[in-house]
Amino acid sequence: MHTGIERVEPIPGSPALIRKGQLLTDASGLAATARWADAVTETGGIYRVRLSPGVDVCDLVASVRARGVRASPNHVLRGQPLYFGGPASRPFPSAALPAPVSAPAGPAADAVTVALADTGLAEHPWWQESPWFLERGREAAEIPDSDGDGELDLQAGHGTFVAGLVLRSAPLARLWPIRVLDGHGIGDEAGLLHVLGRLRTGPPRVLNLSFGGHTFDDLPSPLVEAALEGLAGTVTVACAGNTASDRPFWPAASPKVIAVGALDAAGEARAPFSAYGPWVDACARGEWLPSTFLEHGAFQGYARWSGTSFATALVSGAIAAACADLPSPEAVKQVLGPSGAGRIPDLGVVVPTPG
Repeated sequence: MHTGIERVEPIPGSPALIRKGQLLTDASGLAATARWADAVTETGGIYRVRLSPGVDVCDLVASVRARGVRASPNHVLRGQPLYFGGPASRPFPSAALPAPVSAPAGPAADAVTVALADTGLAEHPWWQESPWFLERGREAAEIPDSDGDGELDLQAGHGTFVAGLVLRSAPLARLWPIRVLDGHGIGDEAGLLHVLGRLRTGPPRVLNLSFGGHTFDDLPSPLVEAALEGLAGTVTVACAGNTASDRPFWPAASPKVIAVGALDAAGEARAPFSAYGPWVDACARGEWLPSTFLEHGAFQGYARWSGTSFATALVSGAIAAACADLPSPEAVKQVLGPSGAGRIPDLGVVVPTPG
């Protein structure tokens, strides 16, 4: 386990990962937590309180929430949640894929923005000349080997892979890559809150979150819920997790988010690794998908990979494509509620894989 990450289990049998000794709150919580604070930093109205040694962050959060304060441990979030015995998946080299129809120049090409909060984005022939990549792509570049050991980091290429899947469904979309996970697929709630706050100044039509985690109490973070409320015009789509369980996985399990599970390679049944439950809204193929990737070692810019992360990207792309002609709520209804749409219990509506 990475330094500074702590495993907690206030609910027996339901562990969660947090940044050790860190509590998140808004301005209303500063006075309530001040006596236990060693240091405080602020970003976008969210305060990260570093607690004195020996303070139980979960107990403190429960205590101040009971007094109406918005607070949360700084939960760890992952692109591929492999802790707690979850199924591992790694990318495999793949043959080159034909690029989607390129976006024409002009306002129509920029009509639907899809924000991708992930590991970043590598330069790739599919988009290296696209206006959106020239504008924003390099500020969120993928870091394939952060520790310099000559090997790809465990989740390097995750964001690049997700981007290709979105474009397969919505080739005219304008992508907005934002790096919130490191090359090992690790981020945290503070980073997610920073992204959600940043997006308020120019909300995208669709936000793809191919990561998540469990909370210490299996309830939503009130800080994340409030931040999502501030993006009312954005359709947020998140992965249900590779946990093979029905335990709520956040932020996907929020009622403000479309939670996506994964189908097998045939697109007919639940992939064995996929989370499931009444909180899952939609599903798409998540096994052995081909997409864009890094150029590194045996990889020549393309790979095959499996996970709910990638089923999520297909659903985000389908919604983005529908948003080109419809208001966001109507686009969601078209993708998730068409007449005769297939539905799988505990996985929701089946979204077809693009050809």
